[in-house]
Amino acid sequence: MSGYPALQSLKIGCVQYLNAKPLICAYPGAVVFDHPARLAEQLASGLLDVALVPTYEALRSPDYKIADSIAIASHGPVFSVVLAHRGRLQDLKTIALDPGSLTSVFLLRTILAEFHGLHPGFTDEPDGGDARLVIGNQAIAFRNTHGAEYNYLDLGGEWTERTGLPFVYAMWLLRPEVSKPKAVAGELRELKRLGMDRLEEIACGETGFDANFCRQYLGGHVRYDLGDGEKRGIEKWRVLLLKHGLIASAEKPLEFI
Repeated sequence: MSGYPALQSLKIGCVQYLNAKPLICAYPGAVVFDHPARLAEQLASGLLDVALVPTYEALRSPDYKIADSIAIASHGPVFSVVLAHRGRLQDLKTIALDPGSLTSVFLLRTILAEFHGLHPGFTDEPDGGDARLVIGNQAIAFRNTHGAEYNYLDLGGEWTERTGLPFVYAMWLLRPEVSKPKAVAGELRELKRLGMDRLEEIACGETGFDANFCRQYLGGHVRYDLGDGEKRGIEKWRVLLLKHGLIASAEKPLEFI
């Protein structure tokens, strides 16, 4: 495969959401597309060598290497990671979770506990709560369908309003035994560069959502950098996860390559 010698021998996984397309659309090789949680399981078991998976996986399993300068992030409202609810947030008793992404689940738990003093019950049954967490393409479709029927707590917006920091939802993680990890990370950065040049093509080619919305979403709501601000956001979340007992340890530093 011309241009990607480090990646071509690896098993690669990527989330199947619209927001990931700029990071993978230029890759000509085979890719496993799946929900974030399933990709994380396959990466942990060795079925995948490299995967774009929730940030929570890096924090609870810090032996992974992380491709620097690439992320799915936001600095303000992200639109596609929301708690949909009716009535007051303080009155919620049970929330139906989307088990597809542990980052979104634990971000919600962190926000409710740290900033609202709330500890509701949680269920994996889609219709089992009086509010529901929806993420990715499903969240976009839900908001397009239901509109003002619900109130929406945008988790990206709430995080940035409370902390002043970006939030990072997903990163490229490499298993420790991957050879030439710096070359792999470099090729992933090149794919990002090419993909960012194709945002208009992605927006116009998307059949599930309006092109104007896709332009606004991919070019505004979602950010793809992993710089100093994003890393401060990750560290802030790590501290809060530990504070609320949602990870076991926060001692080992993350390794960006």
